[in-house]
Amino acid sequence: MRTIWAICKRELLAFFVSPIAYFVITGFTLLVGFFFFNHLSYFAQMVEMSSMISLRGRELPNLNQTVIEGVFHTMVVILVFLIPLLTMRTIAEEKKKGTFELLITSPVSVSQIVLGKFLSIAIVLTIMLSVNLIFPALLVKYGNPEILPIVSGFLGLVLCSLGFASIGMAVSSFTENQVVAGVVSMVTLLLLYVIQAPAESLGGTAAEVFRYLSPVEQLQDLLRGIITLKSITYFVSLIVVGLFLSQRALEAYRWR
Repeated sequence: MRTIWAICKRELLAFFVSPIAYFVITGFTLLVGFFFFNHLSYFAQMVEMSSMISLRGRELPNLNQTVIEGVFHTMVVILVFLIPLLTMRTIAEEKKKGTFELLITSPVSVSQIVLGKFLSIAIVLTIMLSVNLIFPALLVKYGNPEILPIVSGFLGLVLCSLGFASIGMAVSSFTENQVVAGVVSMVTLLLLYVIQAPAESLGGTAAEVFRYLSPVEQLQDLLRGIITLKSITYFVSLIVVGLFLSQRALEAYRWR
């Protein structure tokens, strides 16, 4: 564990010494803030219209579904494009600079290298997501949202971002070019994001499989305050698969 933490600290230092982490966190926060106030403005307009027009039994706009759920879905879309910026340099950069050979020949196992690097990305992502809790906190202070969907939705976002990060790190393990790693990671995550699209036309077992493989579908219950074993298992499996592929790629590189 000490070795994993040492590798993690080394990666965190590299992240925060370079401007990449600051640009990604700041850009993410600005985008989330923009969409948060956009959704909030839309919700305010809906409430104003509903007070002026007789709804005749129609439900009033829901703060959680309109604002929080909408913002969390938007955050997932942004993460699809931002996470590759964090993961593309994880291993590809070290291969290009030649420093990875020193690391791989040191008395450190491949598993420790993968877990140490992944832990550093996990910490950066958790910080990035936690900063944006300020927006739901504003709703809690000045509005009356349900707390459970916020907590479970945040948990879903963390798990989803870690799954995306493990895939990005796996892609970075297979190449020495950061740009290639970033582009391939982005395309892979985008395909994963829209994988449920063919489900409507396929139907049957194939449709169920595509829906299950979709992180968007798995997030639905979590964003509504329902924590299910199926969703947790999906995201944990996504993380494990990404880490496994990273380990296999590095082991193959080690024995070249």
